[in-house]
Amino acid sequence: MDLRARIDAAPMTSYQWLIVGLCVVLNILDGFDVMALAFTAAAVGEEFQLSGSVLGLLLSAALIGMAVGALVLGPVADKVGRRPTVLVSVALAAIGPALVAISSSALEVGLWRFVTGLGVGGVLVCTTVIVSEYSSARWRGLAVSIYAAGFGVGATLGGLAAVTLQEGFGWRGVFVAGALLSAIVLVVLIAVLPESIDFLRVRARSRDRARISELARRMGHDLDAVESDLARDPHAARDDAAAAGRIGDLFRGARRRRTLLLWAAFFCTMFGFYFANSWTPTLLEASGLSREQSANLGMMVALGGAVGSVLFGLCASRWPARTVLFCFLLLSAGTMTVLIAATAFMPVAFVIGILIGALINGCIAGLYTLAPAQYGPRLRSTGVGWAIGVGRAGAILAPLAAGALMDLDWTPAQLYGAVAGVVVLGAVAVFLLPRPAPERAGDADEQLRTGAARTGGAVQDSLTAQDSPTVQCPSTRV
Repeated sequence: MDLRARIDAAPMTSYQWLIVGLCVVLNILDGFDVMALAFTAAAVGEEFQLSGSVLGLLLSAALIGMAVGALVLGPVADKVGRRPTVLVSVALAAIGPALVAISSSALEVGLWRFVTGLGVGGVLVCTTVIVSEYSSARWRGLAVSIYAAGFGVGATLGGLAAVTLQEGFGWRGVFVAGALLSAIVLVVLIAVLPESIDFLRVRARSRDRARISELARRMGHDLDAVESDLARDPHAARDDAAAAGRIGDLFRGARRRRTLLLWAAFFCTMFGFYFANSWTPTLLEASGLSREQSANLGMMVALGGAVGSVLFGLCASRWPARTVLFCFLLLSAGTMTVLIAATAFMPVAFVIGILIGALINGCIAGLYTLAPAQYGPRLRSTGVGWAIGVGRAGAILAPLAAGALMDLDWTPAQLYGAVAGVVVLGAVAVFLLPRPAPERAGDADEQLRTGAARTGGAVQDSLTAQDSPTVQCPSTRV
C-alpha cells in the first residue's frame, strides 16, 4: 500500500475529523459572508438611494466573485499548495466585509463584495479538496456532505444575527461582525490547518517527507510502513506529463471526457438548485396560491435543504456515491414535475417541497464528493475549481432564464418541467462519468498500480484509484 490507500482504508481519527470540522466552520462563515448583503439589502438601498436593478447587481457581485475565485484560485492551489491558498482566500473574505462596512458609495460596496466572493470561491475549492483527501473512503461522502451543509447553516445563522446587529449597529455592523469572525478563524487556521497530504507527496521536496510522516503519525499510521511507502512512491520517478495547475491538462487524453461530463453535471445541477431556491415562492403564487402559502412552501424547500446534504452523506456511506447522486438527481427532477399539480393538496405539496429541497441540496453535496476523485493531485484543485466555476454559470443563468420564459407566457408547470429536464441531463452526465481509475501510462497525475501486482487480490480492490481520494473496497465504492 501507499499512504493514499492507507488513509482510504483506515478508520477516521479525531485529527481527521478536526480537519473536517475546520472546513465546516469555514463554509459556515462563507454562508454568512455571501448572504450578508441579502440580509441588509433594504437598508443599503435606502442609504445609497439605489434602484432595484442596481441593488440586484450588488447582490450578484459576490456570486460573480465566487465564480472567478474558483476558476483562478483553483489552479493556484495546485501550484503553491492548498493551505496557503486557503489562508489568502480567508484573508480576502475578511478584508472584503471590513471594507464594505466603511464604503461610501454603491460602487465601493459592489467592488468589495466582489473581493469577498473571490475569497469565498478560493476557500470553497480548497476546502472541498482537503475534506476529501483527509477522509477515509467509507466516510468521505458523509464528511463532504456535512461540510457542504455548513453554507446553509451560515446563511441561516447570519439571517438571525443580522436582525440583532442591524438594530444595535446598523447594516454596517453585520459586515464588521463577518470580518471579525473571519479574522479570528484565520488565526486558528494558521496554527492548525495542514497542507494537503497528496500535494506534499507529489511536490516531493526534501522537507515534505518529514511533514508527511508527521501528518501520518497524527492520523495513527505506522511510521515505519509510511517511510517504506514513501521510499518507493512512484511520483518522483515517472514522466511529469501533467503540470501542476495547467488548465489545458484537464482535456488531455482520458481527462477530456470526465472534465466535460463533470462540467455538464455541475451546470445542470446548480441550474436546478438556484431555480428551485429563487423562483419557487413566485411561481407558486402565480399558479394560484396565496402569498402566505407560497412563502410557507418556499420555506419547506429551504427546510429540506438543511438536511439534504447529510442525507446524501448517510446514503453514500452505504452505497456508491455516484449511484446515490444519480438517484438523487432523478428524484429531484421527478418531484419538480409534480409540485405544481400537488398544490391542490397542500399537505402533499409541503412534503414534496421538503423533498425537493433535500434532494437538490444532496445533489450539490454529491458533486463535491465526486469531483476531487476525478483528478490526480497535480490537477485536483484546478479540476474542482473549474467545475464549480462552470456550475456558477448555471446558477447565474437559472434565474435569468426563468424570468425570460415567464415573459414569454410560460406557465409555472412548464417552467418546472423544463428545469426538471435540465436536471435529468445532469443525471445522464453523472451516469456516464467514469469511475475514478488510473489513466493510461504517461498521464502523470494518476497513481501507478505498482502495489497491487505485489500484494494480490485483497489489496487490488483498495488500490483501484490510489491517486484519487477514492478507493473501491468491499464495503463501499465512492
